[in-house]
Amino acid sequence: MAKAAGKLTGRLQAVAVKALVAAGQPGAHADGGNLYLRVAGRNAGKWTLRYAIGGKSREMGLGPYDADGKAGLTLAQAREAAEEPRAILRAGLDPMAERDRKATEAKAEAERLAAHAQAKARVFRDVAAEYIAAHSPGWRNAKHRAQWTATLTTYAYPTIGGQPVDEIATDDVLRCLQPIWTAKPETAKRVRGRIEAVIDYATARGWRETVNPARWRGHLANLLPARSKVRRVQHHAALPWQEIGAFMVDLRKRPGTAARALEFCILTATRTGETLGARWSEIDMGAAVWTIPAERMKAGREHRVPLPGAALAVLAEMAPLCPEEGDGFVFPGAVETRGLSSMAMLMLLRRMGRGDLTTHGFRSAFRDWTEEATSTPHAVAEAALAHTIGDKVEAAYRRGDLFAKRARLMADWADFCANAPAEVHALLVAHPEAAG
Repeated sequence: MAKAAGKLTGRLQAVAVKALVAAGQPGAHADGGNLYLRVAGRNAGKWTLRYAIGGKSREMGLGPYDADGKAGLTLAQAREAAEEPRAILRAGLDPMAERDRKATEAKAEAERLAAHAQAKARVFRDVAAEYIAAHSPGWRNAKHRAQWTATLTTYAYPTIGGQPVDEIATDDVLRCLQPIWTAKPETAKRVRGRIEAVIDYATARGWRETVNPARWRGHLANLLPARSKVRRVQHHAALPWQEIGAFMVDLRKRPGTAARALEFCILTATRTGETLGARWSEIDMGAAVWTIPAERMKAGREHRVPLPGAALAVLAEMAPLCPEEGDGFVFPGAVETRGLSSMAMLMLLRRMGRGDLTTHGFRSAFRDWTEEATSTPHAVAEAALAHTIGDKVEAAYRRGDLFAKRARLMADWADFCANAPAEVHALLVAHPEAAG
């Protein structure tokens, strides 16, 4: 139980107090009701309140003495200041602990207000730049960073770029997304995800407290139609696998680096960027293996590609262009330090009268061939395309890359690509199940 020693008040007088402090008479001079004037020396006095709580005696400072009440407390002001802690004591609480608690709360509130003021100065564009700078070292390449900046610059900044990040609401996000949600669903999906990531970053930094208005599940999913219902996904235009033989006959008649690059790309079933970025240091002609480093792979993992004889023949044809130091691009571009342009193969397809096709579509043709014309296990076909395993359990148990099986598959694919149209027809007649 808390109690104050003594109940008499008014023992001290203002004139006497002033004289005591001026004289510097050391000691504690009681006014009554626990209020004391402590004098430490000439003109050095302070007011304290003594009390006991939980069996322990404590002394709480109220402030310095000042006869004018400007730089400290007069006698009358000290008596008034003692009333609040006395009331706290009567409530069974410790006045010093309560004072510390209030000081802590006041500090926290001041910090919150300062953070809020700081957040007001942090607009979405600046926070997005910080997010990109913080995360881009972990991204696969500079292209990904450029895409982030480009999509936000085009679709987010005009609407919310200059808006304080802690004020962005659902309607603001919708104003960014609705104009492109049906016209450019894939782009809209990326923009929404990037806005959400930037706002989450701001929340983690303490610049925002409310929920993320760009979140999809349970929020925007109720306000916008699902992307799958907005527009049918457009797949890369692919050549039917039955027509590969005729196409390859025409392709092999075409001279030039672009033709050889496309042929190599088809024979290895790799992505356009993987083929165009191929360097001689990645090729082991003796072992017939092309090892693509992790940083150039979509999944971020090294990928070994078994090279069939036809692919090795393409490399042999390109070998005279290999620089003296033995490295460099397998398919060099017009500028020696760069590989072939990503448009080179598309322009070739147009010159061949096949502008309806895309380079990436030949991977689809390969996948259709494995599914419809061969008994290739699903895992082997997916590994040949360097696809990421979606099932985490399956991924945990599959430690190898099925290289030997993939080598046989790619040899069969090369043989199939070498078949003339008549030979393909004969093959399908001989194996009617392949035709479906």
